[in-house]
Amino acid sequence: MIFDEEHDWKECLSDDTQQILADLFEKTKKYKCAYCQAEDVKVAQLWCALAEVVKELNATKEATYKLAEPFKAIVEMGEVEKRKTVERLVRDLIKPEPDHEEATQKLVDSLMKF
Repeated sequence: MIFDEEHDWKECLSDDTQQILADLFEKTKKYKCAYCQAEDVKVAQLWCALAEVVKELNATKEATYKLAEPFKAIVEMGEVEKRKTVERLVRDLIKPEPDHEEATQKLVDSLMKF
């Protein structure tokens, strides 16, 4: 208490953070039967909230993993097409002699780094 006024500490948080905490509090209500039996109810409720956060984190990781493989395939396809385009442009612009194939490939390799 400051100056004999009682304030809710959550009022010092941003609106979006207050909403996050309210949502998390709502999610922990399903464990009320469990945490109400604890010696320290507040700490038990906090542990339940932490468990909910971990569940959400794990779900996010799983979703990210499911998206990662197709995304990698798309990137690889893009790189293959990029290489074909760079090689075609180099050949169209420079018109290398057949005996300069190694130099042409080195130029394409160099351009692929960009």
